[in-house]
Amino acid sequence: MRDIAKHPIVTCLWFDGQAREAAEFYAATFPDSHLGHGLASPADNPSTRKGQEITVEFTVLGQPFMGLNGGPQFKFNQAVSFQVFTDTQEETDRYWDAITGNGGAESQCGWCSDRFGLSWQIIPRALIAGMTDPDPAVAQRVMEAMMEMGKIDIAAIERARRG
Repeated sequence: MRDIAKHPIVTCLWFDGQAREAAEFYAATFPDSHLGHGLASPADNPSTRKGQEITVEFTVLGQPFMGLNGGPQFKFNQAVSFQVFTDTQEETDRYWDAITGNGGAESQCGWCSDRFGLSWQIIPRALIAGMTDPDPAVAQRVMEAMMEMGKIDIAAIERARRG
């Protein structure tokens, strides 16, 4: 049995022939990540020819995924994104730079997308702590500070928290 079938649920990501390239990028970017098995298509189909890789299994931050080379019919959009929580500015910067570099795009409030079109939210835990502060004035200041940012700046969040 393939490794992927051992999990009760797996996210399948549809790519236009770039499933392995994406899986390699994610595995190289995040810890506790690796490539798994690939599957050569046993028959011709609308997106791949017999013998071409149709799926690739991979793990990102301990979570299993299946990359499908499904063709150009469907594209990623911001209705689905992956939230990655960080502890330091260095970690935030490293993930942000990896995802937005080489064809990715920056957005607002910690959102960005990679060169494959997949949306990510790089979220420092300090932001969550500030937005869930029991003092509503603190939470408001933190949210207002976040609304002015692309990549989240932890020092600015902490300043907003202190008032």
